[in-house]
Amino acid sequence: MACVVLRRSLLLPAFAALAGLPLGLAPAWAQGLPDARAAGLARLAARLRALDADGLNPADYAIPPDDMAATDLAGYVDLIGRSAARALTDLLHGRVKSLPGRVDIVRDTAALPLEPWLAELAGSADPAGVLDRASLLHPDAAPLKQALVDARARAAQSFTPIPGGAALSDTIEPGAWDSVKIPLLRARMLLTDPGVRRDGGNNYDASLVEAVKRFQAAEALEADGRIGRITLAALNRPLAAQVAQLRAALDMRRAMAAAPVERHIEVNVAHQRLAVIEAGRNVLEMNVIVGKPARPTPMLRVRLTAIQFNPRWGVPLRNMKEDLLPRFRRDPRAMMEKGFRVYSVVNGQAVEVDPTTISWSRINPDRIPYIIRQDAGEANALGRIKFVIPNSDDIFMHDTPDRHLFRRPDRAFSSGCIRLEKPMELLEIAMTGMPGFDRPRIEKLLADRVTAGTSVRQVMPVRLHYTTAVVEAGRVALRPDIYGLDEAYARALDAPPRMASAGVR
Repeated sequence: MACVVLRRSLLLPAFAALAGLPLGLAPAWAQGLPDARAAGLARLAARLRALDADGLNPADYAIPPDDMAATDLAGYVDLIGRSAARALTDLLHGRVKSLPGRVDIVRDTAALPLEPWLAELAGSADPAGVLDRASLLHPDAAPLKQALVDARARAAQSFTPIPGGAALSDTIEPGAWDSVKIPLLRARMLLTDPGVRRDGGNNYDASLVEAVKRFQAAEALEADGRIGRITLAALNRPLAAQVAQLRAALDMRRAMAAAPVERHIEVNVAHQRLAVIEAGRNVLEMNVIVGKPARPTPMLRVRLTAIQFNPRWGVPLRNMKEDLLPRFRRDPRAMMEKGFRVYSVVNGQAVEVDPTTISWSRINPDRIPYIIRQDAGEANALGRIKFVIPNSDDIFMHDTPDRHLFRRPDRAFSSGCIRLEKPMELLEIAMTGMPGFDRPRIEKLLADRVTAGTSVRQVMPVRLHYTTAVVEAGRVALRPDIYGLDEAYARALDAPPRMASAGVR
């Protein structure tokens, strides 16, 4: 929590003003308060105890018990005012201030100063209403809060995991009959999809297949109704995982920095989508391929500065070890035909080596003594165009020869870089206002297979962010937490505040 210093002289008298003239009312702590003011404090206490609806934990806000006011009304008013101020601070500015590696989370707290809100909270006859307004400032907050209610209701229901294995023969095919798996599958789907027939018995019938397809689509999986290893793991994932995602989504949006008005690029790694945005309008959208969980795409805030045509690929060590070495062991000649060249360093000079003369089976994967590069061409892993976004992780955006992968709903296949579905369309936008780089010249450059590059005249901001919960037309679309970043965020939400940022004192 941000360190907010509220002097007792500011907060206590303002809340004590609610104490007014004596009038007997329930609950016990309200004895001796005027009707309206007692009701205002009662609503505030109830609102604080309902902070879980905002993704926050009420236990973090030291809410005083109601019966305390029966013996110490002034002390109660002071404490509940402090609790309310802490809650308001977190509702406005977010509870989690920063996380390692999450440069995509940027808050503009200066655009949302606390002092006016705290003054309104202290002077309001309905302080709960002030918290309500603060909790709904972001336009996504209301649908996300409703989604959180729904997710908690689902998570409260238990289910027995569906048994299965990794072998292809373990896949549950449409039309299958199984007296163990199908009833468990039906019970699992009924928790989240009311369209499932309850009386389908042991048959993987059409109603259940369609429900599984809807589930697969929502999970960014291939919606074919076949239940293999990946779909089974998603079905067996604890439903509480979505609660954590939605809590993170709510907190991340608090005091979120406004998007640039200038043309910029947003890559949502979790949804595997790219958008070019200008003045709040999407001028280009496309699917992208992002890093697999074992090689995640890092979150970045960078700028697109240059373009390379027909790029060569200098293979990183990890790709050599995990991807290319097994392929060279199987068929080094086929690798040559794909444009791969192998070099040995002799007296500081790179000397090309015929890969068919190397005993690849004897190569230690952890000490590969060669440099591997791939020539430009149709088979090149970077495709025909590379978009340079300088950063310390050596991440860039690029074309790819594997065009069929963009049709898949799950597209976490790369080694960390961003593969683009529509590289030519992005190229045209990036080269706006650059005479001499019209479409015919670009196509000739690409056809000649000559490696060339140019800086772009209009440098564009690029943000790689991780937002699993997006709101589209008032509906929440939730994608799997493939890197576990939402899980880490939820843990930070539940961590105790540091003494140096203990909130109100």
